[in-house]
Amino acid sequence: MTRNEWRPWLLVAAFSAVLFLITAATYNALGVVLPSMVKEGGWSWTEGGFGYTLLGAATGLSSFAPPMLIKRFGVRVTLLCGTAVMTAGFFSLAETHSVVLYFVGATLCGIGYQMMALIPGTHVLAAVFKHRALPFGIYFTCGAMGGVAGPFMVFGVMHAFHDHWRMFWLVQAFAAMAVGGLCAIAVGSPASLGQASERTDAALAEETVAPGGRQRVHRTLVDWTPRQAFRTPQFYVLLAAYFGHLLIAATVGSVSVAHLTQRGIAPVVAGTMLSIEALMQMAGRTLGGLVGDLIDPRYLLMIALAALMVGSSALGIANDYPTMLVYAVGCGLGFGLTLLAITILLLNYYGRRHNLEIFSTTCLIGAVSALGPTIGGSVRDLTGSFVWTFQVFAAIIGVILVAVVFMRPPRQHPSQGGATPETSDLPARLAANSV
Repeated sequence: MTRNEWRPWLLVAAFSAVLFLITAATYNALGVVLPSMVKEGGWSWTEGGFGYTLLGAATGLSSFAPPMLIKRFGVRVTLLCGTAVMTAGFFSLAETHSVVLYFVGATLCGIGYQMMALIPGTHVLAAVFKHRALPFGIYFTCGAMGGVAGPFMVFGVMHAFHDHWRMFWLVQAFAAMAVGGLCAIAVGSPASLGQASERTDAALAEETVAPGGRQRVHRTLVDWTPRQAFRTPQFYVLLAAYFGHLLIAATVGSVSVAHLTQRGIAPVVAGTMLSIEALMQMAGRTLGGLVGDLIDPRYLLMIALAALMVGSSALGIANDYPTMLVYAVGCGLGFGLTLLAITILLLNYYGRRHNLEIFSTTCLIGAVSALGPTIGGSVRDLTGSFVWTFQVFAAIIGVILVAVVFMRPPRQHPSQGGATPETSDLPARLAANSV
């Protein structure tokens, strides 16, 4: 196996390790450590929950930073900056003696998450792989594995250090430095990544225009600029799908246990449902990675949204094991498949050249999705139950699903402003050479 053949898979391993660690150490771990932090600090649960909201909002709002750093300094510098910010966030959480420092730590972790995770990872993997479903499936599956492992990491570290929760954040700080540094080394220089992306673009263009090339999955030969992509209705359908899946994900992660226990379910059973949901995320992303280059990812997105709608509806009324399993399986598959399908569709519809800006703009909506738990809490205060939260969110997903069913690839060139998408001249050269 040549260097050009094995190096892309080394990058999959490196970025997967980063996504596994920071997913395990942030969103899923904070929910487990937070009760100890609130108790020791004497905070209210409003203050404790607001830190979690800051984590999500910072992740979404900082989406503009990675593209700027990557375009100016390259992926390696971006990863090192993200590692430094994430490490500072973990140290802040470890040294927290006031709620203000807790807020600062949560915010830094959100910014570091965005600089180390999805945007650099998808940018690099899209540049080195012609067929992206399998590597993306592996990458996102490792993120879901981090979600499963996070609580166990907390329990293991706190048990080893006699329930001292500060040690957990210190361990994560050093782990982030190690994994982030190794990933930055593996990425290589901007020049080497540029050469790899040129080879990928050439191979993809040759396959697409060649007689008998794969046509089952639409892949554009036109590199849409962000401005042109943002004028297409397909972008806003995908943006709505990304928003919807994050809205439910944040709400399920934060209030599902409280909702189920209010309906008479034992806390341990409610927590187990979250673990089953995380396992189904892994299954969904693995399945999507295996078939995402064989069938249109739009169908995967339709399946994912349907599963989310059913899962959210079931959670709203769950009070027995069959209904809870429907919720866990439906939401897990939906969460797992939605992100993978949207990531591939953005590349297939608008090309790789400007995907960095297009995908990062999509990630910005995560800041709005972070309001899901707040909305759920308000509904609980007004009605005495979370039921209507999940039913309304399921209806929102249903509307988005209808839009995806009728969505088709954006084939027409934008006419506004007289601009047309940038088209590589490689297909024309290939066509000329074949004559």
